Amino acid sequence: MKIPHPIPYQGSKRNLAKYILPFFPLEIKTLFEPFSGSAAISIAAAAQGKASRFHLNDVNQPLIALWNKIINNPNDITAQYEKLWMEQQGNERKYYDIVRDNFNKTKRPDYLIYLLARCVKASVRYNANGDFNQSPDNRRLGRNPQQMKDDILAVSNLLRNKTTLTSADYKEVLKKANSKDLVYMDPPYQGVCATGDPRYFSGIDFDEFMQELKILNEKNVPFILSYDGRTGKKSYGQSLPDELGMYRLEVEAGRSTQATLLGRDDVTYESVYLSNNLVEKLHIAPTEVIANHVIRQPALFEF
Repeated sequence: MKIPHPIPYQGSKRNLAKYILPFFPLEIKTLFEPFSGSAAISIAAAAQGKASRFHLNDVNQPLIALWNKIINNPNDITAQYEKLWMEQQGNERKYYDIVRDNFNKTKRPDYLIYLLARCVKASVRYNANGDFNQSPDNRRLGRNPQQMKDDILAVSNLLRNKTTLTSADYKEVLKKANSKDLVYMDPPYQGVCATGDPRYFSGIDFDEFMQELKILNEKNVPFILSYDGRTGKKSYGQSLPDELGMYRLEVEAGRSTQATLLGRDDVTYESVYLSNNLVEKLHIAPTEVIANHVIRQPALFEF
């Protein structure tokens, strides 16, 4: 089935969801996404009936405000988006700058979804002050309002009355999870957390994050983590501590955006980690989930 995705986001796990969802337990009380972004995994899980409730969190408050509109007031946000989309006609470049300036002053959700639909390669960028500063893709007008409306209404139907929305520190969200839940985490890439990378509204500390994973293990909370990867011969991020007892898989994510721009054929592989208690819950023998196992498109990994 077609999975709706109203928020375009570079780095979204939209295309990888079909490889991640097979590792979900049969019964999940609440699916937590502490770094929700485009919420691709939660949307796919809702479409396939993988969880009864969802908790979307992101430290980016305007993004969560946009999710609130999409889920709880879909007709309002679709009408607002269509108005902006129509008003830009004939003056697209200048209009984008006006909307971007207004968003940085007001943080209005309708301004944000317009910017996400029109910015270069759906690649969000922020300056040191936390202002949205990505340029527009002048070759296109952004997503057609009817297509946007269809996806927004579909997501609202999937998540309305089932979803908790918060904009808090991820550690506060993890405290709420228990052994009957599942936590999916797609935090900022390793190596950019302390450098103020403009792709991310906020970073996380590696050591603190490792401590939180340890706490999840102690509470017997199952989790799936997308965290590092490699492109060609270049790897990103340091290895996670062995004592966490996680199982690491690699998913072939296709040719990287940077490789495409440079005319190269480098393929990106993203790492997916499964907590030990999740592997036990799924009744997978350790020999069946091997380190560095590569899941290649389009075949699914089969137990």
